[in-house]
Amino acid sequence: MGIKRSFPALTALVISGAIVVAPAFGQSQGAQGNAAKPLSAIDWLSRSVVTPAAVRPDGTAHPPVSGAGGIESISVLSLDAPSADALGLLSLARTGLPADLWGRTPAPELASALRDTPDDNLPALHDLLLTLLLAELDPPQITTPAQRDMLYLARVDRLLDMGALQQAHALLELADPTNPAVFRRRFDVALLLGNETEACRVMGRTPGIAPSYPARIFCLARMGNWDTAELTYGTGRALGQIPDDQAELIAQFLDPALADGADELTPPDPVTPLSYKMMEAIGQPLATSMLPLAFAHADLTENNGWKAQLEAGERLARAGVLDPNRLLGLYTERKAAASGSLWDRVTAITALDKAIKAQDSAAVAKALPRAWREMSSQELEPTLAALYGTQLAAMGLQGEAGRIAHDLGLLTPDYETIASDGSDLGANAALLAGFAKGQSAGIPGQDGLTRALKQVFDTAPGHGPNAVPTRYAGLLPDQLGLALLHAIDDVAQGARGDYPRLVDGLKLLRLAGLETTARRAAIELIVLDRRG
Repeated sequence: MGIKRSFPALTALVISGAIVVAPAFGQSQGAQGNAAKPLSAIDWLSRSVVTPAAVRPDGTAHPPVSGAGGIESISVLSLDAPSADALGLLSLARTGLPADLWGRTPAPELASALRDTPDDNLPALHDLLLTLLLAELDPPQITTPAQRDMLYLARVDRLLDMGALQQAHALLELADPTNPAVFRRRFDVALLLGNETEACRVMGRTPGIAPSYPARIFCLARMGNWDTAELTYGTGRALGQIPDDQAELIAQFLDPALADGADELTPPDPVTPLSYKMMEAIGQPLATSMLPLAFAHADLTENNGWKAQLEAGERLARAGVLDPNRLLGLYTERKAAASGSLWDRVTAITALDKAIKAQDSAAVAKALPRAWREMSSQELEPTLAALYGTQLAAMGLQGEAGRIAHDLGLLTPDYETIASDGSDLGANAALLAGFAKGQSAGIPGQDGLTRALKQVFDTAPGHGPNAVPTRYAGLLPDQLGLALLHAIDDVAQGARGDYPRLVDGLKLLRLAGLETTARRAAIELIVLDRRG
């Protein structure tokens, strides 16, 4: 079939020095701090550029739309012009992905599939999705110039939705900064990472960009040009280029005296990174817990208190987009001065870290169960595994601590060796060892989930009944990338009880050469037990 390629699932992606660990599977909206379906990145990006003037048939220009935030291009491009769709941070040599992964799938269909692919996933599936988003691949098929860069921007937006700002920033730096759609995203990412000065410098050194009045005013003030900022505000209001719903916020941002004694402003809807920064500047900071995940990065700066940093760090770690060592640094920064779930985790992790550093097995055995319970309550077991899993599994702990150490070890890249060493640890130990080796034939399943997983691993990939699952037959071999996106969704949804979808999705991963991803996903389904 032409897809007998092997490429490993990346268990950690090192981008700009940050190790990214996958999230706990099936994290709830409550755990993420969002009661409703989160906004897509395209819905909360700042209107930091104005719509280019359209050209009439007689050659004269229509004026820009008042307060517009569009980023439509009026350029005519050749279908053979260079495309940002080919840009990536991970080379073919690193991922093992085929260059033609997107095959014959049209760019709009791929962009839509990326938006629809869930990320409340098993760690292994999260790693795979990140790899697909960051890989350097041949551009997809396009039929009109308007479809150029569509997949690239969809990839960036998916990273923003996932809260992977460092990766999005690095991917954006590869593209043409004079592209308004690229600039718009670079500007907002810089704001959320606390690099307001850099965001404004980007604006200043990008002469091809026409910044909106609010963005221009913000940057003038940020660079100390307050008089010019106030003049620009007055001009913008006179020309109708500052929307009424932003005028009062900008006025108070320019003159803090206006906020004295005034009623608190109603938060903008939606909150953009630019409005978030202005609300913060006038002394009315917005809680990021109810904002899209990307905003949590703003709470990691030193301008925020320890509790706010901890809460943001846990939220981002749960989503798999924060270096676990950074969360550990927050946990151990100081001694908890209160009690409660957050502070109990601080105390538990600090005690475990101290015991491990002292190589005190007795102290580790005492501290580990508590740390496991505290981290499990927030679905942060993958973070705990990334920090200590391999080390704990090698300590020879007994009883409850030994079982927990074994489970944490199974969530690490050393899962195969660790699974083989734990044959007497629990009812599923033998099956876990079988799944770790990709060979489960002859080992009885314990329940519906494990029996479904045995359908995947009882035979070698590409053998047995339905070697190519029917649901993907129309996509292989020419639309492998789209099939993989569907497989991620099928495994995630199938794990909630639709076992035929789960089986088909894992079989497709094995057939595509993603053996490590499939094995780790099976192990994570059992160890993390996020069913339902």
